[in-house]
Amino acid sequence: MSPSSLGGPILKLPLLALLAVSSVAANAQQDPRIGSWTLTSAQSALDPANKLTVTSAHGGVHVVMSGETHFDFTAKPNGHQSPAPGNLGFDQVQLHKIDKKQFEAKETKDGALVATVHNKLSNDGNELTITTSRTAAGKGPTDQITVWTRSGGAKSVTDPLAGEWTQDENKSRMRQGLALKIEADGGGGVRFSGDFSYTARFDGKQYDLKNSRNDTVTLQLVDAHTVDAMYRRDNQIAQKDRWVVSGDGKQMTLTTTGTLETGQHVTEKLVFQKQ
Repeated sequence: MSPSSLGGPILKLPLLALLAVSSVAANAQQDPRIGSWTLTSAQSALDPANKLTVTSAHGGVHVVMSGETHFDFTAKPNGHQSPAPGNLGFDQVQLHKIDKKQFEAKETKDGALVATVHNKLSNDGNELTITTSRTAAGKGPTDQITVWTRSGGAKSVTDPLAGEWTQDENKSRMRQGLALKIEADGGGGVRFSGDFSYTARFDGKQYDLKNSRNDTVTLQLVDAHTVDAMYRRDNQIAQKDRWVVSGDGKQMTLTTTGTLETGQHVTEKLVFQKQ
């Protein structure tokens, strides 16, 4: 079946929209470190029984380490100082987001910098490396590196879905040569820029599509690698899509079922490769 018999742009535009999905459970700004972590190795005297948890709190994160080393604080990744009472080694923390996989925290006590802590996530989001560099005012090892493995909780789907994608025409029957870009909009939603544009959230609501022959899109996160989208035209469901990202995050497969303006039902699969 040729692309023209599938309705050409009618099918093409909605499937592009789904690729904008790059958030976690309706919050594109959610910290990718959120979840629970277990210490797996340390270039220090830390007890391997240490546990680390990161949870969402008031637009920022609540970080708790339990075990031989203990701390508890809440901060936003905006570079501003946040109070951290009750901690032995510091009483204020300044959290800064470097990029989608790296964060830096500066710990101070009585106004003096005692440590700089660098967090770096692995590409698959399952390993966290923390490098702590202490100043003369800080106590403990001058440099300390710990490696943590995710043991539960949320995992960002931004890594699997965000970026630039190109259609693999050797694996797709519909050869449209699609090139796509996915990014968060910075306000709790997601943004897609391509043949058309829109901003939407994972809240079950309908959002307008611009420059598309369909009218609205509704997004639903199935799991960290699977997203469903429903498109409406003239208040009628026109198309349903399911995207599945491979485990290595390099390939995305679309299964799309649509109804043409003639009433004909069609199903097609397309494959995309991450650039």
